[in-house]
Amino acid sequence: MPVTLNMKMTMPSWFDLIGLSPDSQEDENGIKEATENVKALIDQEVQNGIPSNRIILGGFSQGGALSLYTALTTQQKLAGVIGLSCWLPLRSSLPQGPINGANKDISILQCHGDCDPLVPLMFGSLTVEKLKTLVNPANVTFKTYESIMHSSCKQEMMDVKQFIDKLLPPAE
Repeated sequence: MPVTLNMKMTMPSWFDLIGLSPDSQEDENGIKEATENVKALIDQEVQNGIPSNRIILGGFSQGGALSLYTALTTQQKLAGVIGLSCWLPLRSSLPQGPINGANKDISILQCHGDCDPLVPLMFGSLTVEKLKTLVNPANVTFKTYESIMHSSCKQEMMDVKQFIDKLLPPAE
């Protein structure tokens, strides 16, 4: 899709990005449409026999942002959510206190490189603080990685694997 921040050039994207500051205008319609698409994927997996509480949403950058927003707004109880180098979109539209939905106790792993020039670490820090007001703060983990830009590293992937293994032990 064309992305405003990319001089309207077409690129893989869940929704339009207009700016990269905490007060930038957001593509509310695009974010909500992408959220509905992810919710439909969850519904499809449930119809295929996967219990929703064995589903973890996760993504990097926009995908992480969308995963966080979807987990906070879906009525399907999820196992967890992973957000890598991301932020919480439409945060001002979310409750000022704990959510009442199915995922009020969801486990969240949020990871961020400390040298990220695209989605600064400050966005990750602001996001984790907001998340701790929305869900059980004991279930929110924030990890930073030294000298990592807008990318991933081996330690981060090991942390993701450990998070998944903890939340999804082998089904009996």
